[in-house]
Amino acid sequence: MSAPGFGVYVHWPFCVAKCPYCDFNSHVRERVDQNRWRNALLAELDHAAQEAPDRIVTSIFFGGGTPSLMPPDTAAAVIERIGQLWRVDAGAEITLEANPSSVEAAKFAALRQAGVNRLSLGIQSLREEPLRFLGRAHDLQEGLAAIDVARRHFDRYSFDLIYARPDQTLGDWRIELDEAIELAGDHLSLYQLTIERGTRFWTDHAKGKFTVPDEDAAASLYEATQERLEAAGLPAYEISNHAKPGGESRHNLVYWRYEDYVGVGPGAHGRFTSDGAKQATRRTSGPEAWLEQVEARGHGTAESETIDVGTMWREALMMGLRLAEGVDLKALAARGIDVALDQRKLAPLIEGGLLEIANGRLVATGAGRQVLNTLLLKLMD
Repeated sequence: MSAPGFGVYVHWPFCVAKCPYCDFNSHVRERVDQNRWRNALLAELDHAAQEAPDRIVTSIFFGGGTPSLMPPDTAAAVIERIGQLWRVDAGAEITLEANPSSVEAAKFAALRQAGVNRLSLGIQSLREEPLRFLGRAHDLQEGLAAIDVARRHFDRYSFDLIYARPDQTLGDWRIELDEAIELAGDHLSLYQLTIERGTRFWTDHAKGKFTVPDEDAAASLYEATQERLEAAGLPAYEISNHAKPGGESRHNLVYWRYEDYVGVGPGAHGRFTSDGAKQATRRTSGPEAWLEQVEARGHGTAESETIDVGTMWREALMMGLRLAEGVDLKALAARGIDVALDQRKLAPLIEGGLLEIANGRLVATGAGRQVLNTLLLKLMD
């Protein structure tokens, strides 16, 4: 059993434009005071190190928003401060999410010099019309150019695609998948389009402006994705994430394995062990409110609470059953998260081929991960 990881998440909330499908904490601003934001992120890192001291950082993740809009010297300052506050593992993964517009792609060399060693690109489609539908700020040629630049500057890079788009056929998606595999590094993220409340797509979809593939068609697209990526040596290690062996996102594994992490920046969450109990933190979501709070008191914490064992167990199941490896029950028990499984709930899920228990792990099968929300409801009801 490998030693637990410890991650640091840094949220940069700004984007050039708000994508119509996005329900993340992202905001469009004409002007950002870069010095104030850099200083505030560093200040909240100081506070986070008091919350969870004496750790070995195994991963740093710059998420957003669009962190590639961040000046490279801000990324460098954040990475340097993390190294001053905690011990950073020699093999730590330092990921930054980037959009593939030509302006941002030009920063990739500087971001690598700043200490970023893994890039995650929001490509979203390898077709022009879907890029326009998804409201992306780049075209196909910019996307392909960004992948090429990432490949030249980073040993490890990944990119995202969105499928189950309007009018998308199984044949079209298989061709696009083959193109993606040719361009891929050691990791690919492939997400089904979901219509989230509060987004423009939610309103447009409700008005009948577009339709998405029905449940059966979406299931066929999902199954084709799993089969093709498995055959290409990029099996699914999580519902939407595929990697060559060793290419998994180490930071996201911290989340899915229910290990410890701190979060800084607007709306960032943290889960870390303190005095034998799991603490949950959430920073203030609004960028301006967060900035003012950090400048006034050194952090923008909106919520901080101790999580009880039952809640930890439920959260660990919700995260861990997303993984192909499942939930390591012994590892959780060693960390004080030990709740007896209800055999009356387990038995029908195992008999139905949705769950299995093997080598001390509770694992959702491929069929189970495809209906994970329903499975979790039945398991935790």
